[in-house]
Amino acid sequence: MMRLALCNEVLREHDFADQCRIIADLGFDAIEIAPFTLSDDPARLSATRRAEVRAMAEDTGLEIAGLHWLMNVPLGLSITDPARADVAGAHMEAMVELCADLGGEMLVHGSPDARNPADAPDPATARATAATCFARAGHAAEAAGVRYCLEPLSPTLTPFLNTVADCAAFIDEIGAPGLMTMLDTCAAADGEDRPAHEVLAEWLPTRRIGHVHVNDPNRRAPGQGAMTFRAVLEAVARSDYTGYVSAEPFVYEPSGLATAAVAAGYLRGLREAVGGKP
Repeated sequence: MMRLALCNEVLREHDFADQCRIIADLGFDAIEIAPFTLSDDPARLSATRRAEVRAMAEDTGLEIAGLHWLMNVPLGLSITDPARADVAGAHMEAMVELCADLGGEMLVHGSPDARNPADAPDPATARATAATCFARAGHAAEAAGVRYCLEPLSPTLTPFLNTVADCAAFIDEIGAPGLMTMLDTCAAADGEDRPAHEVLAEWLPTRRIGHVHVNDPNRRAPGQGAMTFRAVLEAVARSDYTGYVSAEPFVYEPSGLATAAVAAGYLRGLREAVGGKP
């Protein structure tokens, strides 16, 4: 079963209940939440509000896939600066708790500004500091029963962790359960040395990939650029991957709603074509 999700910041101008209704009406299976859309300090979101958010998704028949864009609020977080690492690690643990409270399955840790090696005195210190933060997140994720996924990012955004292999090796160094990696097709176009579907074909059978983001290298939705995604969805369909395939465009033209609709139609059609329809 291939489950399709949409990252909710695409519809950020709508309140959360309307986001859920729109995403469900477009035929997605799940909503993936950027915590900043819920609060400027999502770690402090009340138990009552967490229950309300979960109920609003359930009322429309949507699953909550999990969380992404974890470190942009509150401002000033860094996993590579030793002076700020304790605060960052505590925030990562809090995001795991939030994900579990919302009924999510996974978290995606991208956030290039918060993993800048230049925040540390030297690259070795940056790597060791980040490892400590991810170890905290990994142990919290195992205890909560969720996947904490390190996202390979484009080298134009950060020199730290740019490929699936980079992330997998770093996770092995850390040795914390609960940690996985993931693949974003836009980032892979810059960071990987081969097409995204070939990376997935190699890594999905290892069960090291806990999530897949699909967006065109032009940063728009699947179906709004030159990249064709059939091979990506075929690689997913051929594997035993049971996670989500989430659309995460960054450019919303002509509007967020139109972008969501294009992504839904394009991905649902491809899912049916490759035999991945639930």
